[in-house]
Amino acid sequence: MPKTFYLTTPIYYVNDLPHIGHIYTTVVADTIARAKRLRGFDVRFLTGTDEHGQKIDRAAKQQGITPKELADRVVGRYPPLWKAFDITNDDFIRTTEPRHHAGVHAMIARLEARGDIYKGSYGGWYCAGCEAFFPETQLVEGACPDQGHPVEWLEEESYFFRLSAYQQPLLDHYREHPEFIRPATRYNEVVRFVEMGLKDLSISRASLSWGIPWPGDAGHVVYVWLDALTNYVSALGFGSSDQALYDRWWPADLHLVGKDILRFHAVYWPAFLMSAGLPLPKQVFGHGWWLRDDRKMSKSLGNVVRPDELLARFGPDPLRYFLLREMTFGQDASFSDEGFLARYNADLANGLGNTASRVLAMARRYFDGKTPHERCTDNALLEKSREVTARYLESMDVYEFQRALEAVWELLAAVDGYVNEKAPWSLAKAEGNASPSLHRVLHNCLESLRLVAVMVSPVMPGVAARLLAQLGVVAPSLDEGALAWGGLPLDAPLGGEGALFPRVDVEAYFAEAKVETNDRPDTQKITIPAETPAAPAAATAPAAPAPESAPPVAEQVGIEDFARVKLVVGTVKLAERVPKSNKLVRMEVDLGEPQLRQIVAGIGKRYQPEELVGRQIVVVSNLKPATLMGVESRGMVLAATLPDGAPVLLAPGSEVPDGSGVK
Repeated sequence: MPKTFYLTTPIYYVNDLPHIGHIYTTVVADTIARAKRLRGFDVRFLTGTDEHGQKIDRAAKQQGITPKELADRVVGRYPPLWKAFDITNDDFIRTTEPRHHAGVHAMIARLEARGDIYKGSYGGWYCAGCEAFFPETQLVEGACPDQGHPVEWLEEESYFFRLSAYQQPLLDHYREHPEFIRPATRYNEVVRFVEMGLKDLSISRASLSWGIPWPGDAGHVVYVWLDALTNYVSALGFGSSDQALYDRWWPADLHLVGKDILRFHAVYWPAFLMSAGLPLPKQVFGHGWWLRDDRKMSKSLGNVVRPDELLARFGPDPLRYFLLREMTFGQDASFSDEGFLARYNADLANGLGNTASRVLAMARRYFDGKTPHERCTDNALLEKSREVTARYLESMDVYEFQRALEAVWELLAAVDGYVNEKAPWSLAKAEGNASPSLHRVLHNCLESLRLVAVMVSPVMPGVAARLLAQLGVVAPSLDEGALAWGGLPLDAPLGGEGALFPRVDVEAYFAEAKVETNDRPDTQKITIPAETPAAPAAATAPAAPAPESAPPVAEQVGIEDFARVKLVVGTVKLAERVPKSNKLVRMEVDLGEPQLRQIVAGIGKRYQPEELVGRQIVVVSNLKPATLMGVESRGMVLAATLPDGAPVLLAPGSEVPDGSGVK
């Protein structure tokens, strides 16, 4: 039976819609789940929503609806969002579900049986935003020390948990299991907090009706943290008649949480479990925050990043990559569109995209659209791939995603260097397409790309699947064996063409974003009429017709000027419409160069993209790059213009080698 791995995200508050902070933790969890499956683990991945507490109650009242209506409305956004980001969670727990209520009541029964619950009264400074009380000495200018939320004095009857009795057991556990809290800086923070002394914890509310009723006392509801933390076991059937899932998966291998809720998971939760006589989770990882304007993102600060625009424009994988590559896991990082686009162009378009396009184009050209028919088991890329794969696995095992991806990109750089050194185009010219050396060289490159696809699959599953399909891997196996050299099929058809990451013109992107911003109803718009109306005619006699003149003479150029224009013949390998344009077509053209050339042309009203593929065209190849609708064009297609303005592409009378000059 395979080894199990149970990991969880925190359950997310439903007082507002999900934002980039929720997405980050869930994408990290999904990446870990996929990486563990790659290593042969039987994984269970849990996420969900926290739907009780004062914060949700107040938000619902502000909107004039019930808390349950608010919860249902917000929770409805999560399944499609997780589907859009290719999240592979096995379960989604809601704290309003009967199975969760049963688990909370079972937990309370165990705590009561241990003698760790008593009734008393409590007064203190309460932060509704953090759902926590703070001593007056911890307040910062009269506000919550964690996020600056306002606090209010609350005093009421309450049930208490004897947290003070677990100060020493907790410290003993931390010292015996230093891996329990990660990263190490967070471990030290928690130990210092507990060493300062623990007070008994209020675990019910009498002033609130929105929550799980306290068993046997209808005047109280369960305090949100005892309620929420129990989700990790209630989702496994704890408290029900069928605890098969609990028996198989508990204790959790990893709780992923933001650093702001680490104390609840590393102090309160293990204390509850100790009292209940249940095993403790193996590790709690408190990751950093995504910052905007050097401040933590939060609804109350109004600086959250919604994923919709980036997701619609780029798809989930580039955003998943950015989140894991940009942040050193455990530390804070700043989110900006500029940073995202820089990563996109440098790492994805120029790095992975161009390397894959370059190698695949040569394989298609030299081997009639198939993979090489010879393998090579002794070469520089094989050795580099073994070194990279070992570092990748080591980094992923300790959740150093940034280092793991750095290693993968080292292999991509090695492929580029290897191509330049071995010059497959020279081998093809000197020895022909059947050359064993040519086949071995390109096999090494394609096999390295296959390994890259496998290694990026936990982070960018969609892109990995596309790249594997382009490499001719029909039924990819994403298990540990897939990381061994030699998995590329020989003499197999390569998959469909297409750029993995078309380069983005950053200036054009922000110009479009500015236009979209100006188009919003809450901003001022300046409307420019489509046509300028003619001025009213004066009441005078018609003017005499102008005398006929000779047609204008075109400016003449010398032969030396014409010679500066480089015209070559190329074959269209890929063609697709540019989004939001009815006439622009983006093409990848083989001009006999090591890489395909991206060219954008306004021919979409006359030609369908599919009829352009395989067609030879004439291109101005030394034209300065230009950007059309945010897509870079590195050349211009020659076409005749009919009287109605329709273009007719120029082409040689018979097929000629790609890159042939036109004079």
